[in-house]
Amino acid sequence: MPGKVTDGKKIIAQNKKAYHDFFIDETFETGIALYGTEVKSVRGGKVNLKDSYCRIEDGEIFAYGIHISPYEQGNIFNREPLRPKKLLMHKREINRLFGTVTQKGLTLVPLSLYFSGSRVKCELGLCRGKKLYDKRDTEAKKQADRDIERGAKGDRYE
Repeated sequence: MPGKVTDGKKIIAQNKKAYHDFFIDETFETGIALYGTEVKSVRGGKVNLKDSYCRIEDGEIFAYGIHISPYEQGNIFNREPLRPKKLLMHKREINRLFGTVTQKGLTLVPLSLYFSGSRVKCELGLCRGKKLYDKRDTEAKKQADRDIERGAKGDRYE
């Protein structure tokens, strides 16, 4: 079943690889256009955001690489798992994003899918790519933080 609830949002899936591969400059909440059997499959948590990305085409945003498994009790109405999904945003937000992406060479990446009420929402990140040394620095900082946390926990029980 889907994951934890935070701030009234029930998280379905997260793209942890995006946090490893990119610096996230800004995040946006978008709607996502899904069919009925896809929503039922999403409710079961059968979603994978790994290797997904977004493109702006003709003033609309489409997400590619979001894998929603076919609904098991579905029939002819099941859709292709990797079909491009349309993201729903205001036209001026899309135009602003288009300008930013084309000028600065940034990437749009879906970071997570979650329920907001009964609606499925997508958190979209405006991202810059990390170099290999940046990834190593990030991993070293995480490891240092873990070591410090372990040390602090050990001192409390003495």
